Amino acid sequence: TENRGTNPFHPYLFEVPWIETSYHGVITENMDTVLLDPPLVALDKDAPVPYAGEICAFMIHGQEAPFEAVVLNKTSGEGVLRAKGLVDCETQKEYTFIIQAYDCGAGANGVSWKKSHKAVVHIQVDDVNEFSPVFREAVYHAAVTEGKIYDSILQVEAWDQDCSPQYSQICNYDIVTSDTPFAIDRNGNIRNTERLSYDKQLRYKIMVTAFDCGQKRATESVAVHIDVKPVCKPGWQGWNKRMDYEPGTGSKQLFPKMHLETCDGPLSAVRAMVELQTSHIGKGCDRETYSEKSLQKLCGAASGSTDLLPAPSASTNWTASLLTDSGRDSDLIFRFDGRQASNVPERVVPQNLTDQFTIATWMKHGPSPGLRAEKETLLCNSDKTEMNRHHYSLYVHNCRLVFLLRRDFTQVDTFRPAEFHWKLEQICDKEWHYYVINVEFPAVILFVDGVTYEPYLVTDDWPIHPSSIDTQLTVGACWQGGEVSNPRFTQYFRGSLSGLTIRPGKIETQKVISCLQACKEGLDINSLESLGKDIKFHFNPAQSVLVMEGEDLESVNTAMAKVSYINSRQFPTAGLRQLHITTTVQCFGEDICISIPDIKAVVIVLPPSEPRITIAGSDRLVKPSADLRGAMGVAPFKELRITSTVTKSDGVPAAFKTCVCEHSSLCVCVCVCTVHRPGVLEVMHNLDYCDVLVIGEELNPEHESLEIHHSSLIGKHLDATNSTSGISIYGVDSMAHYEEALRQVRYRNWRPATLTNRRFRLTCSELNGRYTSNEFNLEISVLHNSAPVEHVNHMAVQSQYMRPVHHPLMVHTLNSHISGTPPAATVVIVICIAALVVIVVLGIYRLHSTHQDGSKREEDGAKDPKMDWDDSTLTITVNPMEVVRDEEEEDDEEEEEDDEQAGDMSAESGDSDETEEEEDEREVKEGKQKSKLEWDSSSITY
Repeated sequence: TENRGTNPFHPYLFEVPWIETSYHGVITENMDTVLLDPPLVALDKDAPVPYAGEICAFMIHGQEAPFEAVVLNKTSGEGVLRAKGLVDCETQKEYTFIIQAYDCGAGANGVSWKKSHKAVVHIQVDDVNEFSPVFREAVYHAAVTEGKIYDSILQVEAWDQDCSPQYSQICNYDIVTSDTPFAIDRNGNIRNTERLSYDKQLRYKIMVTAFDCGQKRATESVAVHIDVKPVCKPGWQGWNKRMDYEPGTGSKQLFPKMHLETCDGPLSAVRAMVELQTSHIGKGCDRETYSEKSLQKLCGAASGSTDLLPAPSASTNWTASLLTDSGRDSDLIFRFDGRQASNVPERVVPQNLTDQFTIATWMKHGPSPGLRAEKETLLCNSDKTEMNRHHYSLYVHNCRLVFLLRRDFTQVDTFRPAEFHWKLEQICDKEWHYYVINVEFPAVILFVDGVTYEPYLVTDDWPIHPSSIDTQLTVGACWQGGEVSNPRFTQYFRGSLSGLTIRPGKIETQKVISCLQACKEGLDINSLESLGKDIKFHFNPAQSVLVMEGEDLESVNTAMAKVSYINSRQFPTAGLRQLHITTTVQCFGEDICISIPDIKAVVIVLPPSEPRITIAGSDRLVKPSADLRGAMGVAPFKELRITSTVTKSDGVPAAFKTCVCEHSSLCVCVCVCTVHRPGVLEVMHNLDYCDVLVIGEELNPEHESLEIHHSSLIGKHLDATNSTSGISIYGVDSMAHYEEALRQVRYRNWRPATLTNRRFRLTCSELNGRYTSNEFNLEISVLHNSAPVEHVNHMAVQSQYMRPVHHPLMVHTLNSHISGTPPAATVVIVICIAALVVIVVLGIYRLHSTHQDGSKREEDGAKDPKMDWDDSTLTITVNPMEVVRDEEEEDDEEEEEDDEQAGDMSAESGDSDETEEEEDEREVKEGKQKSKLEWDSSSITY
């Protein structure tokens, strides 16, 4: 005390500041002021001594706390604690650090500061509700079985980033979507409030939101998808009821995602049968609709068959009275209702069937009415008059097919096989089938859709004794010409026939029969090698039925997904095809344990783009008469070109309706709309015939012909027939082969003196007239050599070797100039002008011939006649006096020109010795020249 009194500023005599031992504070996040309890105050016992009794600072130690202490009043020692920056509760909720107070020391320079003891400060950060709830999943999925009420289908969960329990906890969930059969509790459990139906709705989508305990709502709701599953019913799932097939796309899978649901039943085997129903398409399925002759040629059948039901025409008029049902795509079908029949002309009937022959036909037939049905005759050869003997016939009786063959009497008069009977379901099932009877007497074999059948009954009979009575071949009934007062048809056929043919001398092979009846559409399997080893499958011959068996369910599902539809026709028949799948499942120790419902689906074959067949070439030929008399004649279609294009529509939808009817009572119809991209594309396809018809008078076989040499058809699937009305080339072959054949067609005329022109019309067809070309008309004009004209003129006499040639257009021009001239002067002027015109024309002729010879080597093909020189406006004015003065010089020149021309004409008369190539080249060359130089002198009057 004494020392302090004597030296009050001695540093060892001062007291240290005093503060509390601990502090508790609270700060709200995103604020800077800390509320301390107790307040921050430092005391110093040295007060009121200046400096030593004052508080100059608070110092914070430890944890790098983001706070600072500031002295508010040095004398009272009050201070405040505040944050250096924003404090985030989510980053750190509490802080603890050490604080000390410092006095101001012994003087103004701050020397000898005293510091208080250390006090502990604990700061708690208060939370602010700044974050919204967020769901843990972006989307939720669940599945329920129809007809059940669930306590909880699934639970959604949200969370909050706030640090305090008040704001970080989720206190409520809510379904935002209105009118839904679902509810949610505060824990996020979703349940259904009513029983759900798979047939009513397959899937539900609801939106759910969440609230934290501060009632802050989630910024984004979450989607919840709930699928409704049917009560487990065994059956196929994942298939579509309709599949569209675009022509030309090859094999297309029918059920790529289909699988069999068995409800976890233990299986030992699965058997599935897929049936493609095409009975309403054409003759049982989509087949080529070429004529019977063309199909036989295409399939390699032996020649010599006779078509007994051809399309009606001038030469095949015996089918004109029959009912036809063309159906679709020019597929010719004859329908017999028990009142129609036709006699085949004698010129068509094969006279000698021999011991080997074949009868083939397409037939669609149903059960006959009545308990005892009468015979229904397809084909019958019987006596025309006097008697009623059937030599051979094919008929149906009580759903049995019977073939009768009565052989002629031979040296051995014994019983011989005469009637062959077959009883088959196909005969009366109202479906199309292909029947072929191969006769190798006494053996007779029946093929139905390519499958062989032996007769179940063969009866013998006496041979027919020979007689002079003519026979009558009839289709659709049998002719009874004897033993009745009025000859008539009997045993009428009721059904449909197509392609009825008979071929004597040969029988048909199995390969050809299969080809003739082959379907161009059917079922297929993609990637056979990828099928499981335990999978067994079997197709019927038409590939319309597929049977598949397997023990492993997964292998069966994989195999069924590979079942496809294929249509190999370039222009298939558009419309609907039905699919029918039947399935049986075996369980261990049981025959059939699970019932699998059948499947019915449809394949829609879209309409193909129709081709436009175009025939182009030179439509007018000018030929010298000597060429027509030549050994080879002329080739009218040497420059022919056949092309085909398909036109896509410009985006306008095209629609068509297709129906399938069962027993004329139940029909399924589908409207199909298609949209094609615009554009024109050139396509290649086959043709089945080209006809060249004579326009005007028919050909006179005594002095003219239109024919093609057989060698031109070698190596092609083509044949040809000709008559006085034209020539027909037929057979299924490419357009290029038809071009080559038509270019070899030759027209000859032995006496062309009176012929001025011949006109022909060419048309081609694909698919038996389903698609036809334009009518290409061609005219052959004949050039004749005019005889020399003798005319006496005292002023100028023509050489006796000169051949006067006149142009009708030139004559018209001259006549218009001299119409008012006196008769005497007219004679002089006409003679003079004629002489000068001859000179000018011959000069032009020589120059043009030289030019043509040079240009011919560079040009390929003849020039279009429309490009020929047009001299319709040519006018030549001649001074008669100059003609008289130059008479002698012109006579000399004319004689020279006549000599040259005579040489040319003599060379033309020897054309028959030239080769064919030289002749054709000269024809084109002379045709160009003479078409421009052919003048008609008939209108000139001297």
